[in-house]
Amino acid sequence: MSDLADRVERACREAREAAGVLGHTSTDQRNRALKAIAEALVQEAAVILDANAEDLRAARERGTSGALLDRLALDRQRIQGMAQGLRELVALPDPVGSIEDLRTRPNGLLVGRMRIPLGVVAMIYEARPNVTADAAGLCLKSGNAVVLRGGSEAFRSNRAIGEAIARGVTAAGLPAGAVQVLDTPDRAAVDALLAQDRFVDLVIPRGSAGLVRSVQSRTRIPVLAHAEGVCHVFVDASADLEMAEAIAVNAKVQRPGVCNAMETLLVHQDAADTFLPRVVAAMRSHGVEVRGCPESRARVPDLRPAVEEDFGKEFLDLILALRVVESLEAAVAHIRRYGSRHTDAIVTRDHAAAMRFLREVDSSLVLVNASTRFNDGAQLGLGAEIGISTTPFHAFGPMGLEELTARKWVALGSGQVRE
Repeated sequence: MSDLADRVERACREAREAAGVLGHTSTDQRNRALKAIAEALVQEAAVILDANAEDLRAARERGTSGALLDRLALDRQRIQGMAQGLRELVALPDPVGSIEDLRTRPNGLLVGRMRIPLGVVAMIYEARPNVTADAAGLCLKSGNAVVLRGGSEAFRSNRAIGEAIARGVTAAGLPAGAVQVLDTPDRAAVDALLAQDRFVDLVIPRGSAGLVRSVQSRTRIPVLAHAEGVCHVFVDASADLEMAEAIAVNAKVQRPGVCNAMETLLVHQDAADTFLPRVVAAMRSHGVEVRGCPESRARVPDLRPAVEEDFGKEFLDLILALRVVESLEAAVAHIRRYGSRHTDAIVTRDHAAAMRFLREVDSSLVLVNASTRFNDGAQLGLGAEIGISTTPFHAFGPMGLEELTARKWVALGSGQVRE
């Protein structure tokens, strides 16, 4: 075994030992750790920002796009946001040990399900160093140990954040192995981590579709997939066009490099003549390149022609695919063909159309008259998220505290025996 593989195995073994302790700690103990980590992040902000500046410099030298640089960048406000996210987790109910769905059987046996930690979670992710703090906090609060392997592009940032997290964990008296950031940019560490099926209970890859597929093909550990975000907004014939413009611009422009940003705008043909010129002008005012289908270009002739590959593509940039559709049915069919089951929205004043869209679009979050940017753990009241699952296995959508637990059956009797 190589030295690197040995280090990774040792980290996973320590995480397994820590998980055995964490699952039996009190809510107060885990909340103290979250508060201590939040304090450590703020105290070490200058060190973290220096490390992040080095990562950004290296990324610019590699020619990294502006949207991806935004995902990588930290500032004092984002570090404060990381700390605040941890403090908000403190205020959320602890799912561990709660008993749900209690019911009494005919023989008097009281049967229910108790929430328990998953055990050891491994997370493999790209860019976005704030994920390091979010994942650590969610796993700790839910009684899980976690092994984190961020992308090489954020190696220095993640190491600095990991050191602050370690300070907070030990200050609260929790096992040092509870949160571990693999301290190497070597890609071989990912292979070593994916081989730890004796110690790791779940792998969560968070990043590009290529990363997710690669992880799924290289491990025997259960994988909870966070696939690419090919998100749509459909502007129905009855839509309030001022509202539709605001929603579309927000969904595309507010943060184009994230998975819940809109990538394709669908417009009902009955609204297209009026809506397309105004929405294209609005998008262009924000620097968005709009690529349109033939029906779109008939209404806005100077659009760049869209090619087939533009539909179903996660641009993660200021690029938008635009298509005119003849009906709600055509919009749903387009989403089923090209979407990724991440986030899709309809803008409409027709209640029946809204309800039909909610029923027929099978994505992790379906919205009516709201931006796709709301598919986010904090925005949906989960405090934070460890990822957004796009497969309805165990969890579907943002994964918060409850989604990081399993449920075991429990039964409370008074002497019952089976006949």
